Amino acid sequence: MHISAKADYATRALLELASDPGRPLSCEAIASSQEIPFRFLKSVVGELRRAGLVRSQRGCEGGYWLGRPAGEITLLDVVRAVDGELITLRGESLAGLDYPGPAEGLPAVWRRLESDAAVALGGLTLAALLPAPAREQPSAIGAA
Repeated sequence: MHISAKADYATRALLELASDPGRPLSCEAIASSQEIPFRFLKSVVGELRRAGLVRSQRGCEGGYWLGRPAGEITLLDVVRAVDGELITLRGESLAGLDYPGPAEGLPAVWRRLESDAAVALGGLTLAALLPAPAREQPSAIGAA
């Protein structure tokens, strides 16, 4: 399974936001803290915003916050927000995949792998990945 740079950067950015939900962070601050290329992060955060995983506010008091509590955002949400399909074969969905003859059972293996990955990623929230002290902080959703 290939984990894209977008999925990795998106998860790291969200974890940075989740670690202190009481204050907004700029893309510059996230990029610096996580050593992520700023321009790439800017586009990734845009995708996260469109998916509702982050919210933003302009101005000197602005920045980015989580769009939902860290305990409600799974790694599956993040991957699907930035990459779309969890697993593809040559860029195509596995849904209609069909092989003839001796390879006819292979698409079921690929779909099972995708299902297992979805279960694993869907069972991990941002909150679960945070160090213990950060998990105990209250959410700032709706606080601004």
